[in-house]
Amino acid sequence: MSDAASALAERLRFAAAKHDVLATAKGERTRAQILDTALRLFDEHGWRETTMRSVAAEAGVSLGNAYYYFRSKESLIQAIYAQSHEEHAAACQPILARETSFTARLAGVMDARLDTLARYHRFAGALFAAASDSTSPLNPWSEASRTVRASSRELFARVLDGCDRGIPKNLRAELPELLWTYHMGIVLFWVHDRSPDCAASRRLAARTVEIVGRLVAISRLPPLRPLVRSVVGLMNELRDDLVSAA
Repeated sequence: MSDAASALAERLRFAAAKHDVLATAKGERTRAQILDTALRLFDEHGWRETTMRSVAAEAGVSLGNAYYYFRSKESLIQAIYAQSHEEHAAACQPILARETSFTARLAGVMDARLDTLARYHRFAGALFAAASDSTSPLNPWSEASRTVRASSRELFARVLDGCDRGIPKNLRAELPELLWTYHMGIVLFWVHDRSPDCAASRRLAARTVEIVGRLVAISRLPPLRPLVRSVVGLMNELRDDLVSAA
């Protein structure tokens, strides 16, 4: 191949790569615009009253384009789940880098969870009504929620990884699952919390974190090992039942 032909081929490859980058960036902006619009409409009008058509119209895209990025209204909510988790994980980074005790790390992670959830509170009740249906893809134990659920559990595994004192071996493998389930209980309370700035949820989280920390500490004692095994076994059974129902 001549030098001129090689130069032309290189320019064509560069142009194609630039086009792909610009197209990807534009697609990401469009997707973010649709998602932000949906979040605003859910906040203003509620989950049930908001339609994919109204989201597309407000976002300034065609209905077909909206469906290209999100197959359904449920897909929008799954994307909001993912966005909320990413915000939570980012907020936890300085906490997990700074704190070393199990209780302080868990307290920081739970506080960050309530901070990052705050902007979703107004439509959370309506969303919970749909998510509480065991057949709904919005159910936290559904197959559609599996990726976000796994990422959230991994975050709780990181809570354990940086502790300055060892986590009991009889709990280490199951504790991320137990902590994720515990955190879902706090989120459920938060959904229905109408106290100013959800102060009741923050008190509940702070006090129960202390209880969880003490339970983990005393679980090292040999007389409590049978009880720990029973609790872990029960949680596994309940999890399996929830997953199969979803």
